[in-house]
Amino acid sequence: MVATNSLIQIKHDSVTPKYQQIVNAINDAIGKDILQKGDILPSVNKICKEFKLSRDTVFKAYTILKDSNRVVAVPNKGYYVANETKKVLLILDTFKAYKEVLYDAFINNLPDNIITDVQFHHYNIDNFKTIVNTSIGKYYKYVIMNFNHADVKNTLAKFNNENVLLIDWNIYAKNDSNFVFQDFGQSFYNAILEAKTQFSKYKRIDLLFPDFTYHPKETIQFFNKFCEDYNFESKIVTDYKNFKIEKSIAYISVSDRMLGEFLEQCKSNNFEPGKDIGFLSYNETPMKKFIYKGISVVSTDFKELGTKAAEFVTENTSLRCYIPTKLTLRESL
Repeated sequence: MVATNSLIQIKHDSVTPKYQQIVNAINDAIGKDILQKGDILPSVNKICKEFKLSRDTVFKAYTILKDSNRVVAVPNKGYYVANETKKVLLILDTFKAYKEVLYDAFINNLPDNIITDVQFHHYNIDNFKTIVNTSIGKYYKYVIMNFNHADVKNTLAKFNNENVLLIDWNIYAKNDSNFVFQDFGQSFYNAILEAKTQFSKYKRIDLLFPDFTYHPKETIQFFNKFCEDYNFESKIVTDYKNFKIEKSIAYISVSDRMLGEFLEQCKSNNFEPGKDIGFLSYNETPMKKFIYKGISVVSTDFKELGTKAAEFVTENTSLRCYIPTKLTLRESL
């Protein structure tokens, strides 16, 4: 049996409850193969005596581990590691077509003994807090797509950074955070620069950035910079309800809802995308290559993002990287 003091470390001055510290330590040890299937855990009495804890505290920790199927209780013998299955929690914002690409790549690059639970916060801070507070200590690793809200930072602070990977957006990451991000700024700028010749066919470039979007506003900054650097007339469109397309305008849209409205209006006005009017859509999806002779996109590689996230889970090493944003030109521009 692994020595108790090398398996569990209790910090009495920590904001993390002591029972949770025990749960985290056991989960970490199972995840790192320090504890394996069939190994016996330190007894309740031993932990109480060694760390000066109450029996209720230790029982609470072992009950959480038992309820999450991490350990089994054998009467008159003690607690044993139940199996080699590891559970991972994937927290996404919403489920859209390009998130499905990320999800599929993540799942398909994990071994059979890793089970993934998926939760969606829908940019609602109460949902996010509930997901986090009810999941701490129950999973081997956490892969989290966070968002811009003042309470997100403090909520993330409840986790052990070693077990958490932040994905998609660089917000509230700390110096020691693990992450796989896309770049909504300079990398976006570099991608649309490759379409400079196509944009030159039009009299103005409009960025469709509707009020309802959660897309990072960093993109607006670098869109403006691109237009200023290359002398393009430009406009930011935020009013979705009153959006009306104009001939000889090129549109860059961060919302697929705006893409649908654009195509409806093209049909009504008899405008042909790529000739009378231009369109560049943010975020690649499997169907955009087939829509209306093909929709040009600027997008990170969500398959690579999911693959990298799976790498973090399986390799037990720190990970800090950006997935570049790239341009795919099709008939719409």
